[in-house]
Amino acid sequence: MNQLTEQSVLEALSQIIDPDLKKDIVTLGFVKDLKIDKGDVFFRIVLTTPACPVKEAFEEEARKLVGALEGVENVSVTMDAVVPEGRGIANNVTIAGVKNIIAVSSGKGGVGKSTVAVNLAVSLALDGANVGLMDADVYGPNVPLMLGIGNVEPQVFNNQLIPLEAHGLKVISMALLVPPDKPMILRGPMLHGVVRQFLSDVNWGELDYLIVDMPPGTGDVQLSLAQLVPVQGAVLVTTPQAVSLADVRRAVKMFEAVAVPVLGVIENMSYFIAPDTGTRYNIFGTGGGKQLSNEYNLPYLGEIPLGMEVREGGDAGVPVVVSNPASPQAKAFRAIAEEVARQVSIEALKPELVILSKAR
Repeated sequence: MNQLTEQSVLEALSQIIDPDLKKDIVTLGFVKDLKIDKGDVFFRIVLTTPACPVKEAFEEEARKLVGALEGVENVSVTMDAVVPEGRGIANNVTIAGVKNIIAVSSGKGGVGKSTVAVNLAVSLALDGANVGLMDADVYGPNVPLMLGIGNVEPQVFNNQLIPLEAHGLKVISMALLVPPDKPMILRGPMLHGVVRQFLSDVNWGELDYLIVDMPPGTGDVQLSLAQLVPVQGAVLVTTPQAVSLADVRRAVKMFEAVAVPVLGVIENMSYFIAPDTGTRYNIFGTGGGKQLSNEYNLPYLGEIPLGMEVREGGDAGVPVVVSNPASPQAKAFRAIAEEVARQVSIEALKPELVILSKAR
């Protein structure tokens, strides 16, 4: 009769391979607090993001493998997550408590970038992550409206702005500091100052992800963000149409020039399903996002269909992932959030797999 030991349990669990990091969960340090009490086995599996798309599969496989060991009567698995801190760029100053900064960008306006940023951030929060949302689109700061906090002014404590909270997010935006009818007339140095203040003079607290809604294009704000802080990666939003793709290509090159990794491409407004007939209409063309991903060897994070639910949620200040979670749009946003979290974890652990016990 084989004796049940910690080593035999770990050997069983080492058969579970992380599909992204290409190593087993024991080597990666994911298995924590292993205890054996006669026939009862207890342990935690600590993943790199609460939005991990294989979380349930890992738990099921762990129960099966350990439960099959001789002498095991009960298996207790606790699934947990600790987001690793991004590596960023060595010369940039980190923000205390903020692990990963993710820029949501587009080459042009009108592609629904802010809508994507808002629903992406809320989706990560719904998955259990600590998330902040910085509205850096200083010329068209619409994030507060989309979150239902457009008329609320942030407070100041110890010379720092206290971000507002909405739908599980910590939020800051120029729209919260300037009257709604006042135009944003800002030049390069002023823009740099705004970005710096939003990063260093806001009490963000402890965040797994700080999502930054960038202005469209490849201008001063993008450069300031890359110069000031270690951006873990950028997510590019496009539509299928050719003119949008051409502009996003410039954004890819810009992020390459400032050494910010592109985490992937999201295709918004991909298609429309007529509610009365079920017919699919490719209003803005088809396949553009995948084409761009293939062209630059970038992850394709997913596509979001057109739908009134998205517009209605944004106008009402309740993002579609909260107002209509069963809609195709909400499901697409939730799946894309998992992919983004996955890419952030992969990027944070490159070029070599850091000893994860240090990050935990």
